[in-house]
Amino acid sequence: MLTFYNAVANNGQKVKPMFIKELRVQNKTEKVFEKVILKERIASQETINKVRKIMENVVKKGTAENIYSPNFSMAGKTGTAKKWVDTHIDKEGKRINGHYSNQLYVASFAGFFPADKPKYSCIVVIHEPNKKKGYYGATVAAPVFKEIAQKIYTTTPINVQEVTDQPTISGIDSKYLEYYKNLQKEYNVVPDVEGMSGMDAVSLLENLGLKVKFNGVGNVVNQSIYKGTTFKKGDIILLKLS
Repeated sequence: MLTFYNAVANNGQKVKPMFIKELRVQNKTEKVFEKVILKERIASQETINKVRKIMENVVKKGTAENIYSPNFSMAGKTGTAKKWVDTHIDKEGKRINGHYSNQLYVASFAGFFPADKPKYSCIVVIHEPNKKKGYYGATVAAPVFKEIAQKIYTTTPINVQEVTDQPTISGIDSKYLEYYKNLQKEYNVVPDVEGMSGMDAVSLLENLGLKVKFNGVGNVVNQSIYKGTTFKKGDIILLKLS
């Protein structure tokens, strides 16, 4: 499904999904995986342009307008489906034939960004979402798509980033932006990672040259070296996770 939506973003050219761009041993490239074209064009350019505009309007004023942001453009399509349940024996020993459930759903959102000059395509599929919180694609999957798009915008190094829009949500993602703005400079000051997920915080700090130890799971609630403190590569920082 993502291959199809990627073709729409790619002006109709359908390409094989690529998981590895190249293999390297030390700094020597051993093998490069070239783009494989499955179909040169899935539709006319006129049709592709119309579909892309429709998908952009889904976010601007359609079923996914809840994720619209004036700061960066997205295009996509929401999806909500009843989940198929295979034939099984229930708790009472009764055989239940395969059927589409009226209780379980699959929510999805597939699309690309930026909408005008697509660079990334993405699909989010959530199985059996909590119905109390919502189960429609727009309610459950689309916000995750937006977070992914925003995270990519924020964490892409500025010197190669084509998108100049700034994310609207401050906090965790703004810390990434601040960090990457300083990639080209000597950066030996501990950033503020409180509130970030443990995985993101460890990655960021280790990239700076710190050795990270942590206790717990979840988000960072405390860091042993305060933000703004200068450090030397190899210094140990302790993180407490919620």
